[in-house]
Amino acid sequence: MTELTSEERILKVLRAVPTGKVASYGQVARAAGLPRNARQVGAILGKLPDDSDVPWHRIVNSQGAISVRGGDCEKRQRMLLNLEGVKVDDRHRIDLHEFAWDGQLLDSAS
Repeated sequence: MTELTSEERILKVLRAVPTGKVASYGQVARAAGLPRNARQVGAILGKLPDDSDVPWHRIVNSQGAISVRGGDCEKRQRMLLNLEGVKVDDRHRIDLHEFAWDGQLLDSAS
């Protein structure tokens, strides 16, 4: 069996974030075994195709806020999170005590 690339490990973790929960860029990087690579998570999310099965909308910054990316992306992310029952306040923040993913994977991300 071949070892997963860092991008494959990150994608695997991103797909593991369950409906109704959010994770930070840094949390995803750590769960993928790539601490301090939060920017790589953002870069991977930024190049996802529109028809991707990766739940990109469940990823927020370390303060639990939707990151500003321009266009209608924040509005779309807020709508998708609301559809999953995640409450987003007027400042685009999510209560991490209530909605943060515990980081548990069904199997190893590496």
